[in-house]
Parts: sequence; structure tokens; C-alpha cells
Amino acid sequence: MSTEVDVVVVGLGPGGESVATELAEAGLEVVGIDKHLVGGECPYYACIPTKMMLRGADALAEGRRIPALAGTSAVTSDWTPVAARIADEATDHWNDQVAVDRLQDAGVTFVRGAGRLDGARTVVVGDQTFTARRGVVLNTGTAPAVPPIDGLAGTPYWTNRDAARLTEVPGSLIVVGGGPVGAELAQAFSRFGVQVTVVEAAPRILGPEEPEASKLIGDAFGREGLQVLADVTISEITYADGHFSVALDDQTLTADKLLVSAGRRPNLADLGLDTVGLDPESKSLETDERLRVADGLWAVGDITGKGAYTHMSMYQAAIVVRDILDQDGPWADYRAVPRVTFTDPEVGSVGMSEKQARDAGLSIRVGVTDLATSARGWIHQEGNDGFIKLIEDADRGVLVGACVAGPAGGEILSALVVAVHGEVPTAKLASMIYAYPTFHRAIEEAVKALGA
Repeated sequence: MSTEVDVVVVGLGPGGESVATELAEAGLEVVGIDKHLVGGECPYYACIPTKMMLRGADALAEGRRIPALAGTSAVTSDWTPVAARIADEATDHWNDQVAVDRLQDAGVTFVRGAGRLDGARTVVVGDQTFTARRGVVLNTGTAPAVPPIDGLAGTPYWTNRDAARLTEVPGSLIVVGGGPVGAELAQAFSRFGVQVTVVEAAPRILGPEEPEASKLIGDAFGREGLQVLADVTISEITYADGHFSVALDDQTLTADKLLVSAGRRPNLADLGLDTVGLDPESKSLETDERLRVADGLWAVGDITGKGAYTHMSMYQAAIVVRDILDQDGPWADYRAVPRVTFTDPEVGSVGMSEKQARDAGLSIRVGVTDLATSARGWIHQEGNDGFIKLIEDADRGVLVGACVAGPAGGEILSALVVAVHGEVPTAKLASMIYAYPTFHRAIEEAVKALGA
């Protein structure tokens, strides 16, 4: 027996939850399926809990900067308030009932379980089968990737999911992976008194970012006593007597705990993709501008390969809703995708990097300015390191990319996201009035540097 509905949404992360809610509120008969927590990784293990960690860590850092700015201070760290905020305020102790109620109040039929495609417009979950008149939306997300390092699988290593549930911090920690998540958590724990070492196989941490950003963060980590080892190979990981040992090319590291932050893997293998002519071993699903994978099948979020960001999932969700409701676009446009790494200094980027622009064959001009030498940077003094870097398509006179690293880097980025997305001529940017004394005023100097 099969129950016929309008739409089935498999996976209820931010994008899937939004699609299901909006379509149900529009009057469609919608089934939402998830085997984990409604809301996905972001509210329970990623975006929200980690930023609570960083908020506490940054407060400690600011307290330690008081002697250089405003008097004396004695700062003692305590993880207890952070753990309480995450458990009580962010995750409701990892209970999604509020989110489930929100879905059902909107008119969505919620089913807990592993949804699996069984041919076009058909989803099986447990002993139930749903057939969708309009189609199926996939939002199954990703899970922490575990690299095939000899010995790792048999150890009690952590991922970000374990880090979010901590009630106390260890004495020492090795972080495997220097991407955004690894860098953020490494700095947070370090500021809470943990002895931290980051191990990165690539030549530098924050590899997708501009090289200047990687160096800036690496230098900041070094000043705080956080060790970064990049361009190294881990040959073996062992665990004995309550301690981890990580064997590198020329040394062995030891620590109380090990955090694996080596990227994400898509949740696609057990989704029944083969029943609709797709490869279950795919790393992502190819979509068109309307997020269609095939007739009657849409995908949103991490599994589309366009960026593992909540804002990407929500952006794509809005497009899918418009398409299913036969509304007009705009459709997907990925020229100005922003991302922020919430380290201190903060790193925000949008569009192309300098290397990507050159590899694309663009005739480019690059403008860079030092945030520390701006009026606001000089006033800020402690923790003022940073820069603004602009990449211009010289033939068209518009920005195709930008990177901001420094205090409030992600906030400064917002103006540059508008410029890249709207293809605002750099001549217009040069003629604007920028408020003084702000960090964003340094954009004017970076624009001037394009002509240097």
C-alpha cells in the first residue's frame, strides 16, 4: 500500500525543513522524513553550538587584552557556562521536539526514519511507502568524514558532534584537519586553557582561503601558543592508557584527546539513488538552476556540492519552493557565495579567490589594504590584525571576489557580497561615502589599491 501526497522531503536540515514548512503552509500535502534530529547539523552540532564556544573564547581573549587597553585583569576560564548554554539554550539537550511540533503545526506529516527512494517519486521509510504527485526533495546533508589513517578507527576519537556535547575540556588536544571547523574549535579550546596542536596534510590551514588569510590565522595561533603543523603526513594513530599518539614523518605527538575535523562525507550511499538512475557513490548531486536533479526530484544543501553552509541550504530551499509552486525565479546563481570562518581574526570570503580568477583566464587587478593601519584598526589596537583583499575583473571593471580578515571580518564582508552579486562597478565603489571611523571604511583604500 502506498500513500499518495504532493511532496516528500527526505532529510530535514535547515533547507529541507524550510521546504516542507513553506509548501505545507501553501496548501500542499507534505511528508517530511528524518532519522536524526529535525533541523540538521547546524543547530545541534555545528553553527550554533560552535559559535557559543567561540563567543566564550573571544570573551576570554578580550579579558586578557585589558592590560594593554584599560587597566588590569585576571581571567580564569570555565567551560561550565558554555556547556550549559549549548545544552539548555541551543539544543534542548539534543531533543528536537520543538522543531517537530513546528513542522506539524505548519501542516507537515512528520515520519521518523530512514527514507529511501524506490523509483521515481516514491519513497519508502520503514513499512510505509509514499508516492509524491509533484515530487521528492532530498536534503540528507553530510556526516563527519574519517580519514583512512592506520589505527584511527579503533580509537575513541572525537568529531564536532562529540565536541558539542562536552561538559569539561581536556588538558591537551590534537586536531586533525585545519579547515574552518578545525581552526575554530582549536582556537576555542586553546583559549579555554587546552594545549592544542593542529595537524594539516595540506600545505597550509584554511586551504580554500587566500594564502594571506592562512598566514594571518597561523601567526595569530602561534602568538596564542597554539601549534600548527601543516604539510605533514600521519602514518599511524594509537590510543593507550588514556592518551592518543599521532605518528608523523619526523615526530610523535601525544595528547589526552583527538578531534577529527577532516571534512564531510555526503549522506547519499543508502538513499536508493540507483532506483532513479543515479550513482549512489556520487560525492554530490548535479542540479540545474532550479535545483532539479531529475524530473520530479530536487536536492538542496550540502549534497549539491555548492557549499556546506546553512545559508546555501536556505537559499536553495527558496528556489525549490518557487519551482514546485510554479512561481517565477530568480533561479540559482552562485557567483557571490559568501563564507565566514569565525576564528579571531575572522575570515570572510565571497566569489573567486585570486588563484581561481587567474585560472579562469580573467584579466584581473588585485587591491589589498591593511586593516591595522586604518583609523579604526589603530584605535582598536589589540587584536587589530587583518586585511581586505579585492579581486577585480579589469575588463569589466567589477569585483569577482573579495576576502576580509580581521575584527568583524564577516560583517565587513557584507558590503562586498553586495558588490560582487550586483556587479557594482569599482568606479562606483570608489565614489561612495564610507562612514568614519569604521573597519569597513578600509574598503575604500582597497579599491584605491586596485589602480596601484
